[in-house]
Amino acid sequence: MANLKIGKASRPAVCVAPSDSVLAAVRASIPEKVGAVAVVHQGKLVGILSERDVMFKVIAHGKDPATTPVEEVMTKKVITVTPDTPVEECMRIMLERHIRHLPISPDGHTVTGMVSLRTVLQHLVEELKDYLHHMESFLNADSPGG
Repeated sequence: MANLKIGKASRPAVCVAPSDSVLAAVRASIPEKVGAVAVVHQGKLVGILSERDVMFKVIAHGKDPATTPVEEVMTKKVITVTPDTPVEECMRIMLERHIRHLPISPDGHTVTGMVSLRTVLQHLVEELKDYLHHMESFLNADSPGG
């Protein structure tokens, strides 16, 4: 299979400030149809806010999303990958760490994109389809010695 780098499989990250309300962060994510936003302060990644954070840290505790600041409920220990990280490595990280979104950062601070588990799976399925198609063509080839 090809060694696809995650930078080619990512989407631009939706970024919010730590002081933004959770409601504002959710509203920023809706038009882009993403399940997590990067939390950036003065150009530096300081956290990530996912749908699960909203569900488990806001809604389940009866907090008001309109008044709860993102920094109060965001995940602060963020695992990032570089644009050159292979898709397979992203999958390994996501499965081992039980996470669904990885910010893409060339330096661990600047966010250049976001990759989701869904996107990783879609690319791996496409690679497998291509591989199977090539194998089928090879096995069905009617040529001398074949």
